[in-house]
Amino acid sequence: MTYALHRGDALTVLKSLPDESVDSVITDPPYNSGGRTSSDRTARTARAKYTSGDASHDLANFPGENRDQRSYRAWLTEILTESYRAAREHAVALVFSDWRQDPTTSDALQMAGWTWSGIIPWIKPASRPRKGGFKQSSEFILWGVKGSLDKTRDLYLPGDFTASQPRKGRVHITQKPVEVMQQLVQICPEGGTVLDPFAGSGTTGVAALKEGRNFIGVELSDHYADIAEQRLRAAQHTFSPTDFTLAGPEK
Repeated sequence: MTYALHRGDALTVLKSLPDESVDSVITDPPYNSGGRTSSDRTARTARAKYTSGDASHDLANFPGENRDQRSYRAWLTEILTESYRAAREHAVALVFSDWRQDPTTSDALQMAGWTWSGIIPWIKPASRPRKGGFKQSSEFILWGVKGSLDKTRDLYLPGDFTASQPRKGRVHITQKPVEVMQQLVQICPEGGTVLDPFAGSGTTGVAALKEGRNFIGVELSDHYADIAEQRLRAAQHTFSPTDFTLAGPEK
């Protein structure tokens, strides 16, 4: 299988993709979480929001975590509109969010043209308890379809997932479990292409290559793009060593 990793702004790169050239969109955008109010969400770095204050690690920050909710919706709508244009008929979009951003994410998904089709909970058993209230142990994946689902496929995927965020060997602050992503990428037809406008450390791409799908990723941070390239190269070599494509840097 092949992959292409573009370095640069997601919206700029998406506009360069041909119409109807990808088979699914699976992404975890920087959704400005980590606080009850707009000021909470915009005043702190990604490291401060998503890691414990006493945590010892050298994980780098990532950009895009300082939008208020209205600007986030406008921006995400543009991203998902370009993704919709680049997607083929019956393509499915999966967008990670949390409970704070679910409403605005569903708005953006639908304003971009996708038919909103549901919410998939990702349960994280290792999440921290909340004194005096309920444990916040879930993230959510909002999903939509371009047109209608392809019901000719003999495919039945679960409606929820349970897995802890990687700890040992983690290379990104909000890194997702490969085993969860391997199930999600199956929504893309085998041999098809998965698009991730926010590739991060490349976990979605690694899962796509493992599951016999091609991958197009975009990453703004050079630090994380370097890590993603290393991980994608290793996965591509392991699962398809004779079939390799890498896009050059885009500034």
